[in-house]
Amino acid sequence: MNRVRTMYSARGWRHYLFLGVLLFAGFVLLARIIFLGDVRRVFLQSAGKSAEKVETLPGIRGNIVDRNGEVLALSTPGYSISVNPAQTDFTDSEVVKIADTLGLDKRALDLSLSKSQKKSFLFISRKVSREKGMALQASGIKGLKYEPEYHRYYPAAETTSHVIGKTNIDGIGTEGLELSLDEELRGNPGEKIVLRDLRGGFIRDLEYKAIPEFGSDIRLTIDMNLQFIAYKELKSAIKSHRAKSGSLIMLDVGSGEMLAMVNQPSYNPNEGVVDIASMRNRAVTDVYEPGSTIKPFAILAALEAEEYEADTIVDTSPGTFQVSGHQINDPRDYGKLSLPGIIKHSSNVGIAKIALELPKYSIYEILQRAGLGQRVDVHLPGERSGQLVNDKLDIGIERAALAYGYGLTVTPLQLASAYLRIASGGLARRVSLLRREREYAQKPEQVYLENHTHSVMQMMELVASSEGTGRFAALENYRVAGKTGTAQILKKGRYESSSHNVWFVGIVPVSKPRLLIITVVNDPQAGMSGGGTVAAPIFARVARHSLRILGVEPDKKSLILSQQSQERLKQG
Repeated sequence: MNRVRTMYSARGWRHYLFLGVLLFAGFVLLARIIFLGDVRRVFLQSAGKSAEKVETLPGIRGNIVDRNGEVLALSTPGYSISVNPAQTDFTDSEVVKIADTLGLDKRALDLSLSKSQKKSFLFISRKVSREKGMALQASGIKGLKYEPEYHRYYPAAETTSHVIGKTNIDGIGTEGLELSLDEELRGNPGEKIVLRDLRGGFIRDLEYKAIPEFGSDIRLTIDMNLQFIAYKELKSAIKSHRAKSGSLIMLDVGSGEMLAMVNQPSYNPNEGVVDIASMRNRAVTDVYEPGSTIKPFAILAALEAEEYEADTIVDTSPGTFQVSGHQINDPRDYGKLSLPGIIKHSSNVGIAKIALELPKYSIYEILQRAGLGQRVDVHLPGERSGQLVNDKLDIGIERAALAYGYGLTVTPLQLASAYLRIASGGLARRVSLLRREREYAQKPEQVYLENHTHSVMQMMELVASSEGTGRFAALENYRVAGKTGTAQILKKGRYESSSHNVWFVGIVPVSKPRLLIITVVNDPQAGMSGGGTVAAPIFARVARHSLRILGVEPDKKSLILSQQSQERLKQG
């Protein structure tokens, strides 16, 4: 009986001891709760808030499209992937998985992580596609931070790179229209408050403070079909002639809109650029002496001065001409030439003699009204104004040289803008690259008499004839007005006889001008080195395809039919 009482007594003691421990633990927990909820309440609230982060939501950059709505630059969603190396330790298999998914070098990633162990932030990769980012998230690797960002993509790649330009890794424009219209294209970022764990991992969104805004879309005057044709033909020509570089610009004569602008060499804005020189938009940044492409403007000055008419004869024999101790040469003795003949054969002697008979500033003023020496301003960065000066025109050789395109410099864009004034009947029509500018275009000023420009166009039509310097620019069904130019390159203060910049300016069709195409090739080295043999064929190939795409009515055919009808009437 005593043993039973002793057993029950022991059990009761243990029961009360256990109950006492539970009551004491409950009392301690209650005291701790009261302490944390009252005494430490402010501290805990601030500590909890430290896991809340204000993060930026990227604004979406506007698209750039061609005149027909074809996208030339767009922003695609993706991720920026980072990690806190000090709080994250990946296994070898995780490092391999990250590298394989993102297309990174495993050793380089491993080395980067090990070197950054004491850092609190490290980019694993930027501009990761949405597909790759989601695939990596699905792998369940802890410690990776995924921030949404947009990747700029250029579908036409190098074909439009000099016009469109590119952005840097932070989405800021650095070249082309991406740079000059950066504020307009760039959207406004938004903000949100997120909750993250101690390793930086995302838990949930808490609050959206501001919604990101889209940037403005930009519509260009460029026609991607014509741009591609121009790019392909120029690239092929630069390669076959072993030239250093080249540019081509195509304008719509009726509106002044730029339909194509291409350069060689080019670059792919979707990839890292190795050759910085290839990024230069030579059509607006490079200046050249224009050579004989200036002669139609000198003829325009002669007509305007009323000292010459189209049938005025100039004796160019014996093919040389001494001026201020300098000898001006023609390829051969052309004898007596009319003004159309001077343009047709591109006679330096003939144009020099005309220049010396005109008032001192006549040709200079005509070129000034053409816009030379001034920026065209089509929103492309780096555009230069060239050089047109009049401080040496008291010297005869300077006036003569100016008449055949030496002593001044132009960009291809400037020369295209100048010829637009001839092609449009003397109107100072503005060159535009942005489609919207046409809506605000003012009535252009009349800078030349229409009948004078019409006469010059007829003279330029002889250039593309079978005996003209630009015969390789002729088209089967269209009348072409053109002008060749071949200028020796100035190197270390001397003109190199073996190095040339060669030009061709073409306007088609003559009866109702639609396209103005200007081509310059820098220093061709494959044998041929003249504007008529190098640049004119590029014009012909580009114009032939472009006119067909645009559905421009042939004017040679109508001319032939008109002549046949007149003959029938005479016979009848």
